[in-house]
Amino acid sequence: MAGDLAHRHRIETFGVRDRQRRLRELLPGESGPTCPWFRPRPNRGVVLRTCHSYTVPSIVFIVRRTTMPYNVPITGGDMKLDAEVLIAGAGPTGLLLACELARRGVSFRLVDQSTAFFGGSRGDGLMPRTQEVFADMGVLPTVLAAGGEPLPTRIYDGDQVIWEGSQAETYPPTADVPYPNPYFVPQYRTEQILRDRLAELGGTLEQGVTLVDLTHLPDEVVVGLLTRSGPQRARFRYVVGADGGKSTVRKACGIPFTGETDEGTTMTFGDVRLSGLDRSHGRIWRYGDSFVSLVPLHGTDRFNFTIPVPVLPADTSLLEHLQDLVSAASGDPGIVLQEITWSTTWRANARIADRFRERRVFLAGDAAHVCPPTGGQGMNTGIQDAYNLAWKLAAVLGGAHESLLDSYEQERRPAAEAALDLSGRLLAKYKNGDADANVRSREVHQLGINYRTGSLAEDRRAQQGSLIAGDRAPDGRTETGKTVFDLLAGPHWTVLQVSDGTGTLGFVLPEYPEIPVYTIDPDVWLKFGITAGTTVLIRPDNHIAVCVTEDAHQAIVDYLQNRIGLSAITTSPLSQRTG
Repeated sequence: MAGDLAHRHRIETFGVRDRQRRLRELLPGESGPTCPWFRPRPNRGVVLRTCHSYTVPSIVFIVRRTTMPYNVPITGGDMKLDAEVLIAGAGPTGLLLACELARRGVSFRLVDQSTAFFGGSRGDGLMPRTQEVFADMGVLPTVLAAGGEPLPTRIYDGDQVIWEGSQAETYPPTADVPYPNPYFVPQYRTEQILRDRLAELGGTLEQGVTLVDLTHLPDEVVVGLLTRSGPQRARFRYVVGADGGKSTVRKACGIPFTGETDEGTTMTFGDVRLSGLDRSHGRIWRYGDSFVSLVPLHGTDRFNFTIPVPVLPADTSLLEHLQDLVSAASGDPGIVLQEITWSTTWRANARIADRFRERRVFLAGDAAHVCPPTGGQGMNTGIQDAYNLAWKLAAVLGGAHESLLDSYEQERRPAAEAALDLSGRLLAKYKNGDADANVRSREVHQLGINYRTGSLAEDRRAQQGSLIAGDRAPDGRTETGKTVFDLLAGPHWTVLQVSDGTGTLGFVLPEYPEIPVYTIDPDVWLKFGITAGTTVLIRPDNHIAVCVTEDAHQAIVDYLQNRIGLSAITTSPLSQRTG
């Protein structure tokens, strides 16, 4: 090690056998230990901001540049596990992950570097699949009360309407899709609702906490945190970076964020209070080569605005510029802007992490992928990331196979790639001036996302229909009046057996008494090819794991034991239930 760096490094030795820790600072000009039997092995005992680490029999020497005080250890047998999981980032993705872990009794710390709650509308479109997740969590009624359905849009040239319509066709609820349309809730309200749910579950959020560095060890991750009260060093089994597009966690793991930022495609978004405008529809005014958009924000007294990025004179505020643009474009002096409550400058950014996992560290949401706002895919994709990862972390921490966590990237990366592709195609329509640039199809709803090609999908039927293993389990109405979603609600696996009409309920699962077994009528999923006598195992995230028509008991036990790694117990048979 160079002498000029010596004062910023120290040596830590960690005894593998006796788990004793000793450390000392390097002296000026010192390059490392003087032990004659020292054998250097670069990149062993990985520590962020490391120069080298070396292994000798039973001891690992770590030479580290540190931003933490020297009296704060990297690791050692005397340090207690702080929690099972650290979640960095408390936006929608991190909050939902925390709620799902709390529902499963997993200990965690949820931290966010911000000292104040986010107050903007940003990701306000909730897709049907996200609404299903919120229904499972028990927060959907509150979410729906906080927002509203899509409003029609009018495009004006001055005071003349030159186009009027809706971004998407409105569909009626059906038995299998109870929430068929996007719903609009400002992101800050969604986050508030998730924070309230987290508090109900006994979880807490720590604000003003910054992740400084992290250390990968075989069975844990050691994290340096800078809190309001000073630096901390804490141990976790796993770390999840849900800390946005500029993710500190991703950078700390050295994971490239591949993609491009189009500096030529930019817009300024924000929320504004105003008077003189009714809230019946959204408005886009064309004004020369420019434009301005004002759309009412459901559940608030504000409008969301979109304009080209302005170049403001030193004596002109964004509010003044926006007022001038609205007045000139609309020709209506009665529209008076009062206050901009939030604004941001957006650049066309489409990127995806080269990998979603680095040993015991995972990326989710914008930390793993960012896409243009066209189509409303970003926040919704992050929510699905968290919903997918939470049950797998809980299962592995409960004794399931560690390899189960490999399926997270295997399943979610294709979904993220599809979201980037879709949002990119929709953005291109805007840039090209296509007549249908404002129109959205069902493709944005995310109900078609499936994990058919993943390692957790097992369909043993000789003849398959349109619904197969890996697909989202659709809703349906059972003969008892309950819905399929009623039966699936909760953080558990579920078995559904389709009755063969004989009244013989032959399936029991005594090895897993915590897994409910229901019998449903053949008509519930018949149109999807799930016929009488079929048994379906449904994952905790309500995707189908197994479809089988013969020897269902053995097939499901084998799957849970061998594919997932869930230990079976011997107990009295679980009574079957009729859906």
